[in-house]
Amino acid sequence: MQAKIMVIEDEKAISEAISYALKREGYAVEVIDRGDTAAKRLGETRPDAIILDVMLPGMDGYDVLKKVQDKGGIGVIMLTAKEDIVNKVLGLELGADDYMTKPFDMRELLARLKSLLRRIQAAGEKKEPNEVRLGGVKVHVARRTVMAGERKLELTPKEFDLMALLAANPDRVYEREQLLDLVWGMDYYGGTRTVDIHVQRLRKKLGPDYGDTIQTVHGIGYRASGGNGEN
Repeated sequence: MQAKIMVIEDEKAISEAISYALKREGYAVEVIDRGDTAAKRLGETRPDAIILDVMLPGMDGYDVLKKVQDKGGIGVIMLTAKEDIVNKVLGLELGADDYMTKPFDMRELLARLKSLLRRIQAAGEKKEPNEVRLGGVKVHVARRTVMAGERKLELTPKEFDLMALLAANPDRVYEREQLLDLVWGMDYYGGTRTVDIHVQRLRKKLGPDYGDTIQTVHGIGYRASGGNGEN
């Protein structure tokens, strides 16, 4: 599964070096050189982690960090030329996961990023709320039941696992390959059409009033939402 990393850095030489190193490690990379542009972009997409400079044009890194915390679940490594401990503490208190001072060793940055992504993944696997509500749909994890309004759905084990994963992470867009890995497992040899078929069955069982709880993100995959979306 290819992790998506957003690099928010206005020094071109640094951003290009980071981008090159990340791509060599197999990450999908987006580079942004302004804080205000990054804040807007974070409202449109959800990277797995960001590498965030403090001193940025348009909006500083601390204000961008506040926008990140509104979305939750995104890892943050902050970069700064300042060695003042106050700046480091401020970044960590605002929600940054890690902090590096320029100049830094690229190998150390990559190692810290890998460690951060592992922690995020482990936390996501442990996170299992007993009950998830998404609009009129209620998923009870321990009982492995799904209610659409007052109606209990009869789901297969994989249909429930798929519904529970999407509902537990509302508005997160999952690629078909990600869903195949997370629900069916790395050893499953079926194609991504399996995911499409299960989504179709879930929508049918959810019925006309709740079928749009699972939305198609064209060209990418699926997400769950309490509002109306594309079917």
